[in-house]
Amino acid sequence: MSAEMPHASHLCSRVMDVELRHLRALAAIGDEGTITDAAIALRISQPALSRTLEQLEQRLGTRLVERTTRRLALTGAGQRLWEQAHRILGLLDDALTEASAGPRPLRVGFAWAALGRHTVPLLRDWRADHPDTEVRVRRCADPAADLRRGRVDVAFTRLRPDGPGLAWHALYAEPRVAAVPEHHPLAARAALALADLADQRVALCATAATTNAELWPEDMRPGTFEVPGADEWVTTIATGDAVGVTTAATSESHPHPGVRYLPLADAAPVTVHLVWPHSPTHPATHAFRDHAAGFLLRQEGSSSLPGPRNTHAPRLRTTSR
Repeated sequence: MSAEMPHASHLCSRVMDVELRHLRALAAIGDEGTITDAAIALRISQPALSRTLEQLEQRLGTRLVERTTRRLALTGAGQRLWEQAHRILGLLDDALTEASAGPRPLRVGFAWAALGRHTVPLLRDWRADHPDTEVRVRRCADPAADLRRGRVDVAFTRLRPDGPGLAWHALYAEPRVAAVPEHHPLAARAALALADLADQRVALCATAATTNAELWPEDMRPGTFEVPGADEWVTTIATGDAVGVTTAATSESHPHPGVRYLPLADAAPVTVHLVWPHSPTHPATHAFRDHAAGFLLRQEGSSSLPGPRNTHAPRLRTTSR
């Protein structure tokens, strides 16, 4: 035990030497990607920012940023601290705001379609039951990253989060649908199968990530290409350049007069999750989780998908890592 104490004491000393300005510097560098842009964002000189970064690395005893004449990149340690720095700074800002102006809204993130037809009824139901806790919705390119950085408090996702620090609850199974141009021969069908799309060009949405060529059997995989977002995806299909596969919520959140959404009979459904930080960033996190799970259980019935139990939520079956 005596051999461990000096190490623990030294570590504590290093942590106490880290100041908020060090964390703000690393957060800006990771966000902006260059010392020049980070210095502009922080309204300080480049030499001052470089000195602050060097101080942080010296006090922690580890390299956080790899710098060459051509590029700048966070190391593994830098990436982890960058995400935590955002959370720490966000928690501080929240505490100061709450002290002067009262509790802030609960921030709910989603990647592209939220909960489809359930989104507005669920949020209205929450407002009726919890009038003192406002909800703000935010579209996220990467909900898991925004949760870890403290930019949102909870998020609806259709991919189970990867990596540590997040807990989740499986809400319900959502069917997949095919999206075809309005005047395409397949648009006259009542429903489609994956084989019907095998000889088509399939557009993949980069922010959705629930569809790829592996959805099809190996001997009938279609040609695919990627577009950057949901608006580009639906426009590409409407103009007749491709077809697509998505979840039912997309037909609610992204209707288009040039696109017809059709049931896809033989494609496995997609599980919709509610995800939050293992250490919640808002006091209403668990209440919102309970509310969403109960609301969707009433709406979806047997389609609801409970997950393994979480010690923070005895009434729900939830998973965390």
